[in-house]
Formats: sequence, C-alpha cells, structure tokens
Amino acid sequence: MGTDLIVPMKRPAQGKSRLRGAVVPERHAELVLALAYDTLSAATSADGVRRVLVVAADPASVAELTELGVEIVTEPSGGGLNAALRYGEELLRRDTPSGLVGALQADLPALRTEDLTAALAEAAGRRAFAADRQGTGTTLLLAGAGRALAPRFGEGSARAHTASGATPLTIAAESLRADVDTSDDLAHVRTLGVGKRTSTLLGTPCVVM
Repeated sequence: MGTDLIVPMKRPAQGKSRLRGAVVPERHAELVLALAYDTLSAATSADGVRRVLVVAADPASVAELTELGVEIVTEPSGGGLNAALRYGEELLRRDTPSGLVGALQADLPALRTEDLTAALAEAAGRRAFAADRQGTGTTLLLAGAGRALAPRFGEGSARAHTASGATPLTIAAESLRADVDTSDDLAHVRTLGVGKRTSTLLGTPCVVM
C-alpha cells in the first residue's frame, strides 16, 4: 500500500518570514509558492506515494498546486501547524483507516524522488522521521497502520519526535533533509540543484528532474 502525505501550507505571502529579503519583497509569495511547487512535483512522482493532501490556510492562494495532482483542503482556524497535520491525518484515515500516512514539509525545492522513495522504504511502516540537515528540525514524519502520526513540529522537533518514540531515519537523503528557512538554506539548496519553478525564479540552473 502506498503512503498518503499531508503537506501544510500557510498563505504564501505570510509564510517563510525568515526568508524575507532573499528576493525583492513583491516576489516573496512567489518564492514560497515555488518552493512548495517543486517539493510537491517531486513528492507526487515518488514511488510509494499514493496521495498528497495539502492542508492550506488559504486554498485559493495555492490553487495552482492542483495541477500536480494534489488535493487541497482548508486548514482549521486557529490550530497551528500540528493541528493542521492532525486534521489532514483524520481525513486520510477516514478514507483508508489502515493506510500509511506522513507529514512532509513544503520547503524542499531540491527534493529528489529517489530520496523520498528511499525514506519510505527505510521506514517500512514504522513511525519514523527524517531530521533536517542541522539535525534539529523535521522534514518528514511517517506512521504506519494503527499508529497515530502524533506530529510535534516546531523548535527542536527532531528531539521531540525521538522522545515520542519515532525512529530517526539513517539514510543520507540529502535533498530530503535540505529544507529552506533562511537565505543560507536557500544558498545550500542551490548547490544541490532545485526544481524548475525555483530555478526559474532565482535564475539558477535546474538540476532536479
């Protein structure tokens, strides 16, 4: 059985506050959406991914993501990131109670399908997670049949997920660990090669297929 992924999305104009200044202000929302577009383009193409559900604060502002084959639902008001993920999990479990579910961050523009596929294979149905390249955050959290996703995203999420019983994935999967929160992170993913939408916006050669 394939894995169903939940991807949370703020309004692009409001997301990624620490990334402001990486492009001219009027293109900030475009950059945030480009990061998500390239992340989802890779995710929907990965072996083992069955369904991708975007839980969005403002579905209209990210509507173009549907051309990638993802579904978009409205985030419950006032709950925050983890509440949005639990809501997405509830919807997915309602349709497939014994399915595999995961939470994927929307800021992985260098993501390669083979890295995500390898992460799903290593998890093998366990509750597991991939830490970011700094080792403190989380880019992917997975849970198998009969296990709650129990997301603990936020500052120090890698430690929180470990403490809650999730298994840290050991594969290198550099592109899966390269999330973008700051200008330094953006510079790093440009060395890896980003997806078409981000590369066009930044004027960077596209390496990701």
